[in-house]
Amino acid sequence: MRIISGIKRGQKIIYPKNSNIRPTTDFAKEALFNILNNNYQFSKINVLDLFAGTGNISFEFASRGCKNITCIDINNSIINSLKKSKVKFDFNIKVIQSDALKFLEVCKEDFEIIFCDPPFTFRYYDSIIDKINERNLLKKNGTLIIEHDNNNRFENCYLNKRYGNVNFSFFANE
Repeated sequence: MRIISGIKRGQKIIYPKNSNIRPTTDFAKEALFNILNNNYQFSKINVLDLFAGTGNISFEFASRGCKNITCIDINNSIINSLKKSKVKFDFNIKVIQSDALKFLEVCKEDFEIIFCDPPFTFRYYDSIIDKINERNLLKKNGTLIIEHDNNNRFENCYLNKRYGNVNFSFFANE
């Protein structure tokens, strides 16, 4: 797994191999960023990466010039790995160890993009969406992106893109 574009293009992302993380594939990540690149100037947005895992998505945003990125994960070894990688890449990323839903309850910022990539066994998508909406964490014209498997469908998304077993569902705050 590597950063596919930007100032750190081609750099490998290191993460704990003994974890049960499912990194977003380079193919799916490239397709995702092709969509986002048409809608956002990365240097001017705030991004929240929930269930950050390897940091794959956060590091891609940072490599492309995004200056305000917050990544959240509950796993201590993942958090340590994220902190080491952000130093290695010299990225200014806020790394916070927390349960995603608990973080959303206390978050004081709002974001242009919220990326949510829970384990495929996660079943509390509605709670995530509701909490983001209740707390107004997504800026006007912002986008919530949920990465999920083929077993989930969302009625309120404006776009769903499928890449093998990986789906991205896009929700707008208009």
